[in-house]
Amino acid sequence: MIDQRMLPGREVYRVYKDYRGVAGAIRSMVIRGAPAIGVAAAMGVALGLKGTSGRRAQARFAVVARTLKAARPTAVNLAWAVDRMGRVLERNLALDARALFAALRDEALAIYEEDLAANRALGQFGAALIDDDPAQILTHCNAGALATAGYGTALGIVRAARDSGKRVSVIADETRPFLQGARLTAWELKKDRIPVTLIADNMAGMVLARGGVSCVIVGTDRVAANGDVANKIGTYPLAVMARRHGVPLYVAAPLSSIDFNCPSGADIPIEERDASELAEIAGRRIAPPGVRIFNPAFDVTPAELVTAIVTERGVARPPYDKSLAELRRRSV
Repeated sequence: MIDQRMLPGREVYRVYKDYRGVAGAIRSMVIRGAPAIGVAAAMGVALGLKGTSGRRAQARFAVVARTLKAARPTAVNLAWAVDRMGRVLERNLALDARALFAALRDEALAIYEEDLAANRALGQFGAALIDDDPAQILTHCNAGALATAGYGTALGIVRAARDSGKRVSVIADETRPFLQGARLTAWELKKDRIPVTLIADNMAGMVLARGGVSCVIVGTDRVAANGDVANKIGTYPLAVMARRHGVPLYVAAPLSSIDFNCPSGADIPIEERDASELAEIAGRRIAPPGVRIFNPAFDVTPAELVTAIVTERGVARPPYDKSLAELRRRSV
């Protein structure tokens, strides 16, 4: 894994050979982004069950699954990938340890390839929604190659639009407190030679009010069945401001990020991160010692503020309980 905590200053790659290391990497945000941690978790399951078979593999899976799922509870892709690996295990209990590991490894790699293909398909559907030429797109956090198997969801739409010949530029929120927009999105786009302008989070309202923003595109860590969207903290106020200024808000969400067992955003668990992420920058304390800190990693944007949800099977529009269910049926 590329250690995303080190970017943009250094490109450092980490190698993990057991599931505990993978879980730690997910928890500490060496790797982040819902699709990416889903892929990583699948590989973690394969590593965790290596050398086991039969009932021993079942018992080991229970421990491995619990550890990985606890690493980042909001991102539904993580649990989705772990459960999918569990089904592969159950279908192959009769295999010896070597053959079982091969089956699990192949499934993890299939999840990787499927995510990459889903991102590219999603990008094509999303690019068709961008009518302005040139288009200026406002985004929050990082939903690019770093957050996925390698292409991106929100930034996948940007890339697909650019590759189709449209002139696109991006305004990236810095995304406090972990600065994914400043450190990661700006880094990705600069490497990809897509024009990007970095702004502080509290500048987005003024930027929208001045006009010239074609649309807001964000990723997601979990979409509820009714279309409520959990994404990086700060997405909800951005959605409110976009609605106030008549700017469409598109959510880029592979079907693996949609939790059809979750009725609404009220049922999505919201992860709270360590206080040091808010109290410090690059290890240097910026808040007074002893002050109480509230540091939720995500907020929930109500479905009524979402213009459309872009998936690899097409674009869902309100009412989302019906349109998302229809896209799910197409994928079966």
